[in-house]
Amino acid sequence: MSENRQNDLGFHAITPALAHWLMIRGGAVVTKFNTEHLAMVAVAMSGLAWGLFWIPLRALDDHGISGVWAIVLFYLLPTLLLMPVILLRTRHLLQGGWSLHIAGMFAGVALVLYAGSLVFTDIVRALLFYYLTPLWSTLLARIVIGEAITRARWGTIGLALIGLLLILRIDAGSGGALRPGDWMGLASGLVWAIAAVWMKSDTNGNGLDFALSYFIWGSVAALALTLLPHGGSTPPPDWQTIRAVLPWIVPVILLLVIPPALAVMWGATVLSPGVLAILFMTEISAGTLTAAYWANEPLAYGKLQEWP
Repeated sequence: MSENRQNDLGFHAITPALAHWLMIRGGAVVTKFNTEHLAMVAVAMSGLAWGLFWIPLRALDDHGISGVWAIVLFYLLPTLLLMPVILLRTRHLLQGGWSLHIAGMFAGVALVLYAGSLVFTDIVRALLFYYLTPLWSTLLARIVIGEAITRARWGTIGLALIGLLLILRIDAGSGGALRPGDWMGLASGLVWAIAAVWMKSDTNGNGLDFALSYFIWGSVAALALTLLPHGGSTPPPDWQTIRAVLPWIVPVILLLVIPPALAVMWGATVLSPGVLAILFMTEISAGTLTAAYWANEPLAYGKLQEWP
């Protein structure tokens, strides 16, 4: 057999294997690309939904469930509604170990603090303080998982710092100090950044179990919030008051709370923490515009021109 004939046979033997390998690799790249884009859309839409979170909180206050007790209801009710799923996933939740539940603790504490900031300060201030999250997320992702910081990320960090300095400068000029709700908003962004980095670095975790753990530990954090001097200032609602709001609060939780939580926790396993935080900033757009329109809260403070 000639040398050319042998080379042809070798080429034809290698080609199917190479084509198969390229199909697998190409399919994996396309799948990853599609998954990341789906996660981006899901997180951005969830941010828009959660930007309306202040509306049912204020509605509960109007119905006699005020302060942190509204937050407690917003965590206990989803946990109770998800109890069948929690029971079905008990083995997985136990197998996830402390890594799963530490992520759930951080996520629960972060978003309970964020909800507290909506109660104890202006809506727009709460949103702005919380959305220093891209700063914390980008820096933590760089330190913990070695994620590169792009120019766009540096620009986002710069805008976050400008926003913080603007708020602090206006407060100083008006002789005011940061409120408890401001500190909650600031802390919530930092704690959420830790949760996002933790979920991204946990290769064995999945979005469903992270979401279930988040609701469980969020309920614990919300109840703990009532023990604080500021939290326990209002009495807990009675059963009659709670029963009166159930016909409308349950649909709100099923549409506005649970699906976005599932999407965000899943997105945290797919996207980098910095990208996750930036996409979730759609919440600030929804929150500030709706607060300006329905809650008569201006888009700016102090010496800045107010919303017309």
